Amino acid sequence: MHGRLDTLVGGVAVSLLAERALLLREERVLVVADVHFGKDSTFRARGIPVPAGTTGVDLARLDRLLQATQATTLIFLGDLFHAHEAHRAESQRQLRGWRAGHADVDMVLVEGNHDRHAGRPAPEAAIRVEDEPFRLGPLALCHHPQRVAGAHVLAGHLHPCVRLYGVAHDSVRLPCFWLQPLLAILPAFGEFTGGARIARGAGDRVIAIAEDRLYELPPLPAAARGARSAPTIPCGPDGQGLC
Repeated sequence: MHGRLDTLVGGVAVSLLAERALLLREERVLVVADVHFGKDSTFRARGIPVPAGTTGVDLARLDRLLQATQATTLIFLGDLFHAHEAHRAESQRQLRGWRAGHADVDMVLVEGNHDRHAGRPAPEAAIRVEDEPFRLGPLALCHHPQRVAGAHVLAGHLHPCVRLYGVAHDSVRLPCFWLQPLLAILPAFGEFTGGARIARGAGDRVIAIAEDRLYELPPLPAAARGARSAPTIPCGPDGQGLC
């Protein structure tokens, strides 16, 4: 695979992947956040004309990741499904066929806000649902960024991105991994997801993703240390907005 950064998170050897995923190398556990299966069908069911096919694209990307990493466990950090419309027959047919092709992979969903509205995976999907924090050695796997005593947290929910500026006053917004002390926030995996610009602090590591490459941003100077404002994503109060 192109675009891989090997590092430590909470003392655990991980690989950050340009495919917007994280691999626990020794445990062979693949972690992704915010897939939002069925978001395209949800929008169309609600009268918003958007292209079809993003669920199939995301399943194909997961196929390639599982094959490349040889992971034995796949953990979704919440928001596997976008809304209850994601459980329509066509989306479920795609998911069942994909799951059958990876019957030997243990799959876990750490329940997120969208999952609670959408409903749990069908039993034939064989995806175990866990509450956050889901402990895995020194790590706590969560959907919402938070602090967990005695653990380093892996989380999603924020769809983090960073804006980079060029010398010609041009700019580009890129998804990123956001590594803070005791907290690592993964980019949204889903192809049809938005992003929220992060407010990083001194000491944070930010690894931007540009197509199939990873680029670590220079650290902020110590003088930039100050209050950190929490980024948000455009969700409605019921969790059914555009995130």
